[in-house]
Amino acid sequence: MDAAETKARWKFWKRYKGLPPTVFALSAVSFLNDTSSEIIYPLLPAFLFLSLGATPFAIGLIEGIAESAASILKLFSGYLSDKFNRRKLPVFLGYALAAVVRPLLAFVTTWPQVLFVRTTDRVGKGIRGAPRDALLAADVPYEKRGFAFGFNRAADHLGAVVGPVIAFLLLTYLAANPEEPTAKEYQQVFLFASIPVVIGLFVIIFFVHEERPKESVSSDNPIKFSLREFDGNFIKYLGVIALFTLSNSTDAFLLLRAEQAGIAPAMLPLLWMVLHFSKVFFSLLGGDLSDRLGRKAMIIAGWAVYALVYAGFAFVESAWQAWVLFIIYGAYFGLTEGVEKAMVADMVTDEKRGTAFGFYNLAYGVTVFPASLMFGFLWYQFGSATAFLTSAVISLIAIILLMPISSKPVKGKQA
Repeated sequence: MDAAETKARWKFWKRYKGLPPTVFALSAVSFLNDTSSEIIYPLLPAFLFLSLGATPFAIGLIEGIAESAASILKLFSGYLSDKFNRRKLPVFLGYALAAVVRPLLAFVTTWPQVLFVRTTDRVGKGIRGAPRDALLAADVPYEKRGFAFGFNRAADHLGAVVGPVIAFLLLTYLAANPEEPTAKEYQQVFLFASIPVVIGLFVIIFFVHEERPKESVSSDNPIKFSLREFDGNFIKYLGVIALFTLSNSTDAFLLLRAEQAGIAPAMLPLLWMVLHFSKVFFSLLGGDLSDRLGRKAMIIAGWAVYALVYAGFAFVESAWQAWVLFIIYGAYFGLTEGVEKAMVADMVTDEKRGTAFGFYNLAYGVTVFPASLMFGFLWYQFGSATAFLTSAVISLIAIILLMPISSKPVKGKQA
């Protein structure tokens, strides 16, 4: 390693070291929560399909309703966090609800019961989501904002690496035949899922600090619950996000497609782990590049990767192809997830960020349900290739519409 490379690496890690303590605490909570969630998620499609007899349409219905509920609630929780200048409390309540409901999957016997549990779990996500993002952005300057959100997403995805490993070990230990687990054996694994998120609650209590202004913003300049609070450029951005999300159905379909391509159910947690290794790497890279090359360029690159991956899943025929596509799929998340949120924070002032993140998540939620429903319908009626190619085409249209939108930050109003 030469001196220039050593200097570059030191500069890279020095930037992370300079992030506020709240960023690290919230990232630790994200890690623990996703460890909990991802013990369940990679096993859920196979459990629904093989053990409870759910169709692809039913799987799309479950995930679509659950994610839509989360996105709609993020709108209200974000607005209320602005109105009352309280972000930490809804963050705690959201994670607490997840800790309570996830173990209930150990007792379900029908897919509508799974729908109830998943929706309630996502309600917790809706309560905490926008306030957490606003809290994360509060003390981070523009030149480090992509870094901060990228670091948070990387921690989240690292939890999604650990979770499937735990799921794999538990399933291997508990199942008489890990290649064909029974419904009871799946549910024994689900019972362990609340432990990490409970630990995360203590991290929030003791290590997440919220600095509130002496006077509430709402007393002098009330925050209005309206898109009219924001400029046309931000509203156009939300519209394009909504369109892209119409192509972005639940990843449960990718896991189901991988299983059809020849990956055994017991290997699905490891496949999910590999995907999140890819997400960790590209989240750190994407956040850093967005600070230097611009948010919009990273989002366009990520959406292009998404289109290519979905086109690939339309024609996947073997297990090794599914493994490769999942690794590439991680680049889409790394180049877009944290960057999209950093761009939201750039485009609005601090006192409106909770509401802005709420509307951002609403834009996602408006189409995430019909996206999964549409995908499940197309798969059921016309086959998986038609469903995947349709999603790829929609994402390419979204790229074209994103290009003329300005990604310049609001001048003079950044934290």
